[in-house]
Amino acid sequence: MKSITINGSLRESVGKSSTKALRNAEKVPCVVYGGDKPIHFSADELAFRHLVYTPDVHTVVIKLEDGNEINAILQDIQFHPVSDRILHIDFYQIYDDKEVMLEIPVRTVGNARGVRNGGVLRIVTRKLRVKALPANLPDFIEVDISEMKIGAKMYVTEVENDAYKFLHPDNTVICQVRTSRTAIVDEVEEDETEEGVEGVEGETAEAAAEGETAEAPAGE
Repeated sequence: MKSITINGSLRESVGKSSTKALRNAEKVPCVVYGGDKPIHFSADELAFRHLVYTPDVHTVVIKLEDGNEINAILQDIQFHPVSDRILHIDFYQIYDDKEVMLEIPVRTVGNARGVRNGGVLRIVTRKLRVKALPANLPDFIEVDISEMKIGAKMYVTEVENDAYKFLHPDNTVICQVRTSRTAIVDEVEEDETEEGVEGVEGETAEAAAEGETAEAPAGE
C-alpha cells in the first residue's frame, strides 16, 4: 500500500485555547493511539489534502520535529459542519508484525456481459474491511465483472485472497447486474445464438436437402 508523509509538531498543551489557536493558524490538531501512550501533535491543514480528499487509502508516516517517525493509519476525522474544514484527526499506530483492520476501496474491471445486454451494474459495497499485516494491505480490491450476466451477484467469497482476510459475512454482495425485461430478452437471444450455431447450420443443410427432394417430381 502507498504511504503519505505528514510533518508534524508535538503539542505542549491540548486545552481548548491552544486547539483554537492551532486552527486559526490553519493547523490541524491530531492524536496517535495504539502505542504506549497517546501522542498529540499538529500539522498544516494542506498536508492532509492527499490523504483525506481522495477515494484512495494510504498508510501514513508521521515525522515529528524531535526526529521520531510513527507509522499509522487514519482512524477518525472530524469536519466543521458548515465549512467542512478539518477540525481533528485520530491516527492509529501500526507495527510490521501486527495485523491491522482497514477499509479498502473496491475497483471493478472488465465490461459485464449483462451490461452489454442492457442491464445496469450496481455497486453495493464500495469499500471492504480487511485484516492483514501492514505489508499485505492492498491499495484496492479488484473485482472482475466481465462474466456477470443479467441478475448475477458478486459475493465477497469470490475475491478472497491469502494475503488478507475479509471481515464480512460470506453472503456480502459487492456488486450486481440489475434485471430488466428487455435486457432478459436480449441475453436469452444471445445465449441461443451462441449455443445454437451448429444447430442452425444443420437445419439449413436439412432444409436444402428437403428442397431438392421436393423438386424431383417436377422434373419427371
